[in-house]
Amino acid sequence: MPRLSIVRHATAAFPRGVSDHERPLSSFGHEQAPLIGEALREQGWIPECILVSSALRTRQTAAWIGEALGEDGPTPRLMDELYNASARSLMRVINQAPRGVESLLVVAHMPGVQDVALSLASLDSDESAVTDMALSYPPAGLCLFETDLEWGEIDGRDAALRHFLTFGER
Repeated sequence: MPRLSIVRHATAAFPRGVSDHERPLSSFGHEQAPLIGEALREQGWIPECILVSSALRTRQTAAWIGEALGEDGPTPRLMDELYNASARSLMRVINQAPRGVESLLVVAHMPGVQDVALSLASLDSDESAVTDMALSYPPAGLCLFETDLEWGEIDGRDAALRHFLTFGER
């Protein structure tokens, strides 16, 4: 059964004079990000493919996730089109995921991650996970979906949200 993980980057810093694209993780974000990888490992949701926004904070989040996954983690693929992507753009990237990949992780930004997660959640999703995700998708928020469809067939309400995990907020 194909599994999709959608994560919002960990908490970012707001340094003066730095463009949005080059904003790094805050010190707390550097603490949060490895917890995402540890949770994926504990849940048995090791991604075969990781697609990451080209922004610095998402690249750093993916690097920490990869470190936590160890040798089981794939090399992340940077994608400019994921930077501040809308739900529609995120869905297009998910639809174009490599054939044969059974477990996909996407690391991107708000509001796109929440919007696409809401559009994907099927009626057999965990109700409290959907409610929690709909109310607040904090930095390092992680949705874990399952679907019976191929990546190219997913278009909305096609994936069951099994878990929504968060790793503290500041």
